Amino acid sequence: MTMELRVLRPDEWDRWYGQLELAFGGVPEAPEERELWHALTEYKRSLGVWEGDTCVGTAGAFTFRLTVPGGASVPTAGVTMVSVAPTHRRQGVLTSMMRRQLDDVRAWGEPLAVLTASEPAIYGRFGYGCATRQLRAEIDTERVRLSLPPGTDDVRLRLAAPADVSAECEAVYARLVPERPGMLARRPGWERLPLLDPPGEREGASPLRCVLAERDGEAVGYALYATKPEWRASVPDGTVQLRDIGALDPAAYGALWRHLFSLDLMSTLTVVDRPVDDTWQYLVSDVRRCGTRVRDGLYVRLVELGAALEARTYQAPVDVVLEVEDAFCPWNTGRWRLSGDAKGAVCSRTRDTPDLALSVRELGAAYLGGESLASLAAAGRVQELRRGALAEASAAFGSAVAPWLPHGF
Repeated sequence: MTMELRVLRPDEWDRWYGQLELAFGGVPEAPEERELWHALTEYKRSLGVWEGDTCVGTAGAFTFRLTVPGGASVPTAGVTMVSVAPTHRRQGVLTSMMRRQLDDVRAWGEPLAVLTASEPAIYGRFGYGCATRQLRAEIDTERVRLSLPPGTDDVRLRLAAPADVSAECEAVYARLVPERPGMLARRPGWERLPLLDPPGEREGASPLRCVLAERDGEAVGYALYATKPEWRASVPDGTVQLRDIGALDPAAYGALWRHLFSLDLMSTLTVVDRPVDDTWQYLVSDVRRCGTRVRDGLYVRLVELGAALEARTYQAPVDVVLEVEDAFCPWNTGRWRLSGDAKGAVCSRTRDTPDLALSVRELGAAYLGGESLASLAAAGRVQELRRGALAEASAAFGSAVAPWLPHGF
């Protein structure tokens, strides 16, 4: 039977999303979670592959703005809900959706596409490079102590129902977005995501809680967390599960972490997604007892190479000619001269002799400043053609703070 690739219609959503659930293990999501993703789906930016009335492939793209080095907020397609039916693997379904989607993103005038990968091996062939990392930790709060910044005692903490202080938390989050590459400006509706807390997925933990940090009556930070009480041989051994935290200054941040460390009957604090340079690591007495781990985070794809490289600034002056290979989006293939500094950049086609040779995947990995071009070159993925060009470009592409994706999509 012939397969048809087309834009999703509203009356097809249940079958379309059902195919996604099937591809991710076949367990239906909680009603609260399903309803949220239904509300957030952008139909004109969502694709389905159909064989008759059966959906055999799904892909979507949210409308985002992504912070890049220098603080600019760049229009970005958030690729999401990608799946292929197990009966239709290796038949070109995924490639056809990726082809159509990137063509659409280019037509929409969005220079970047980003995604989080359920399986990292899948998306490199479509030009996506891993650009951020996530820090995870399991902190022994019985043994680890905090060294708190000045002013911590001046911060007032207030417990509140998360939904009741959502506006205050979102205001803090919005002020943090321009400060770190990789962060997403939340559009209306997305404020519901941090509050998602299906009872069936708590696995013995409490409902979601919020502690608000305030100074002079103004919210300066927040933490969203749950507690999971446990007892071992009549000894309390509970776990604090940190979901989200943000603060506008060191004192507010320190006050929130002290609260998380000092909850009664708890001996462990789990952290599932924080920047690799997160400040708490410099407050703890013994980082070895924090069980830190790092995994891949956001994958970046330069859709319009020139516009994407011009959208960010550069830590050091740079003037290099890049020989770029991009088999999947051939309009990016060729030589580009990038000239820029901390004030701005210009990137345009050139016939000049190239200084570096690389694929668009490596540019995506280095784009937010978290992955070094020099490190990629050491792995054989970037070739230096002019002596000194690699060091120049690697320094320029860096970021003062590690890029970080604050939540999935």
